[in-house]
Amino acid sequence: MTLSSERAARWPTVRPWLGVAARLGLATVWLVAGGTKVGDLAASGRAVNAYQILPYDVATVVGAALPFVELALGVLLLLGLATRLAAGFSAALLVVFVAGIASAWSRGLSIDCGCFGSGGQLAAGQSPNYGPEILRDLGFLALAGFLLIWPRTPLSVDGALAGENTLEDVDE
Repeated sequence: MTLSSERAARWPTVRPWLGVAARLGLATVWLVAGGTKVGDLAASGRAVNAYQILPYDVATVVGAALPFVELALGVLLLLGLATRLAAGFSAALLVVFVAGIASAWSRGLSIDCGCFGSGGQLAAGQSPNYGPEILRDLGFLALAGFLLIWPRTPLSVDGALAGENTLEDVDE
């Protein structure tokens, strides 16, 4: 057996557990992101407004709603319930986040992304770290993409409700 055929033979065994890692990793991201913002919705609104893309009133509503969307996505992914749908919304939200950060960077704004906290304008003398933030979000986007392609994972409500053996390489 060649090395590539050995890898191909292991894929059906490894893939479901990579899916569990992707699902739980992305769930953790959303739960931490939403959890750090839910206690101060006004600050979350200010963080969205700092991007200077949406009108102030819209930005504050989006900022107030965002932590609850993040928490809902985190819970769905943690449970493995509606995994493909949660991964799709995650991917869409991450694309918006990357576009927002890239927009702030290209316009020379000096803001904290607000991804895991209050965000907003940076204090004098502080520099934004847009490159690493974009790379981080692209990594999260890769996790969401994996789950869009292979949403069924072991230890998930989706698999239990479907009565499937989630340890097999079953694509929807």
